[in-house]
Amino acid sequence: MKNIFKRKPSEFATEYTVTNALKKGDILTRLSFLLLGAGNIARKQIAKGLLFVFTEICYIYYMVSYGFYSLSEFVTLGHYERIETETDWGGYTYEYIGIPSVRVLLYGVATIVLTLLFVAFWREAVKSAYKVQRLNETGMYVNKFIDDIKDLFNVNLHKLLLALPLAGILTFTALPLIFMMLMAFTNYSDAVTPDGTSNYLNRFYWVGFDSFKDVLSINGNIGEQFWSVLAWTLIWAVFATLLNYIGGMILAIIINRKETKFKGLWRFNFVLSIAIPQFVSLLIMRTMLSDTGAINNLLMDWGLIDKALPFWTNATWARVTVIVVNLWVGIPYTMLQLSGVLQNIPAELYEAAKVDGANAITTFFKITLPYMLFVTTPYLITTFTGNINNFNVIYLLTGGGPGKLGYTAGQTDLLVTWLYKLTIDKNDYNIGAVIGIMTFVVLAIVSLVTYRSSGSYKDEEGFQ
Repeated sequence: MKNIFKRKPSEFATEYTVTNALKKGDILTRLSFLLLGAGNIARKQIAKGLLFVFTEICYIYYMVSYGFYSLSEFVTLGHYERIETETDWGGYTYEYIGIPSVRVLLYGVATIVLTLLFVAFWREAVKSAYKVQRLNETGMYVNKFIDDIKDLFNVNLHKLLLALPLAGILTFTALPLIFMMLMAFTNYSDAVTPDGTSNYLNRFYWVGFDSFKDVLSINGNIGEQFWSVLAWTLIWAVFATLLNYIGGMILAIIINRKETKFKGLWRFNFVLSIAIPQFVSLLIMRTMLSDTGAINNLLMDWGLIDKALPFWTNATWARVTVIVVNLWVGIPYTMLQLSGVLQNIPAELYEAAKVDGANAITTFFKITLPYMLFVTTPYLITTFTGNINNFNVIYLLTGGGPGKLGYTAGQTDLLVTWLYKLTIDKNDYNIGAVIGIMTFVVLAIVSLVTYRSSGSYKDEEGFQ
């Protein structure tokens, strides 16, 4: 009887590589490079080997039946043919036959992703064949298929639990993201026409970085709009984030003071705005601040103004107004966050400061503020990111207006609302894709630089 206790399988873990399988594998293992599962089947892992073979057959069938065609069409984003037919009265009718470029791009991306997944599967299959070979050579126990199933609920439970979420991420996140990014390198819009008159079959082409040049150009129409919208987006995000944070901090400190009575009642009053759906609050604010709304009517009735204030009709007024209205929506959230932080600051720090003769201002700047910033830096970054993409506040209050920076962007449009208009209203999907990529780049740079410069990153143990 073979000694199955010579070495543990984990001791061979670093040896189970494709390179070692190629160099040290026997004929059956090397055959598994071409016919997946051959080594497993020959060494009595029949069910597992057949699963490898079946997967390979399915992939080959897909590639032969449609995959290679999808990749060939992916290069040109499809083609179309115009068929001319003579009519009974001597005229001609035309019919266009082909596959829309959108489908070609989608199927091409799906085929590439599927191929990458198969390469990863092929790698695991080859490693499995080599692993079985080494276990046989060293006289250790080789798992049967039922053992592999049991392992999925034991040592490999993480793989079982992550399989479905990973599939969902690949299908509904990674694939659409890749599709969107590739669209930025095309000229996909309503203006694209194969014959100069109409966009038959939704046809578009690869244009490289032309769309990026249009967006980043300082002199072009799209470029001027982009830089203006980007500048306002950053201004909006900075003011919306800082003012919400400062306002929430002040409220949290005042309510958490020992001298403040009825703390629960005060928190309830401010949190009540959270209970109301945001879009309801924003639409009410929009109505109240209109030229004929309650605010202007009251101010005129009281004799404070002679004509309606241009909350939504003047660009500067509109920009200030959306920032102020956003405080109503955002400060209660920040107050709740910072209330929890304040209650977790060690009381010994304040007692020591009081003994040393520190006043309230010194205590705030030396203890309270540093502690809050240390703990809430990730929250600040998240809030900043949310404000960059704050579609609801801008779109529901101003619709991006008033006025136009160009033929699409308005004076209060953020990158995200402008992207919406480009894709939904104007069908300029290529420019919209570029805007989406640029938004991601801006967010990534700001978030990484801010976080790596913060105490939360540099001194993780600072307040522990």
